[in-house]
Amino acid sequence: MRLHFLELVWFSTYAELRAERSRSYLGLLWWLVEPALMMVAFWLVFDRILGTGGPGYLPFLLIGLVIWQWLKSSIVHAGHAIWMNLALVRQVRLPVLLFPLVALLTDSIKFGVVFLLLLAVLWLAGYPPNAAYLSLPLLLLGIGTCAAGCGLLLAALMPLLPDLRFVIEQLLTVLMFLSGVVFALQRVPQPYADWLAWNPVMVLLDAVRGVLLQGAWPDGSALVRIALPLLALAMAGLLGLRWLAPRYPKIAA
Repeated sequence: MRLHFLELVWFSTYAELRAERSRSYLGLLWWLVEPALMMVAFWLVFDRILGTGGPGYLPFLLIGLVIWQWLKSSIVHAGHAIWMNLALVRQVRLPVLLFPLVALLTDSIKFGVVFLLLLAVLWLAGYPPNAAYLSLPLLLLGIGTCAAGCGLLLAALMPLLPDLRFVIEQLLTVLMFLSGVVFALQRVPQPYADWLAWNPVMVLLDAVRGVLLQGAWPDGSALVRIALPLLALAMAGLLGLRWLAPRYPKIAA
């Protein structure tokens, strides 16, 4: 049964990728265009106008925006997945976990392609590969776990509270500015830096930048500190989905 479920996830992901390519002229290109446009906007504001960017701000910003694009898209798409397929849930007996998993896997595959292009851009800009690259899978797994936990939790709640779709974008915008996408944790004054250091997204993003731009290995103590909240978030999403799943077929159309 588990093998059939995994096959269904992979087939549905492949079908979604093909469908997205056929219904969108931009497709994967938008994953390159949106971070590039945001990078230019933030660079103009923080570096040229406010003068707070500093040397190397462009690659610093590009890394943050590319990873944030993955995190944001995964949370939004996974969060909407069950709510958008409620008609199918009422008609066909399918594991509801299928829908957010397909959304998460689809966005992760697209991110993988964009991330490889990001590495190529960094290499050409003078940031070559280094030994600390060996830690990247662990860091990306942490970011993916955060996206999955938030996405599954939102997916569990959205069918019962559909108005959440009106506030999630605003909440994610606030989270972006609290996660160091456009600024470094080292530039935050005390005591705010101590509070922000508990934000898993900020810790992981800071670690990825350290690897790619400085060849620095991640801070093990910081990763251990955020490991439990990340696992708790993922478990909350899974348990919430499992607990609420029997209610979805009974939701009125």
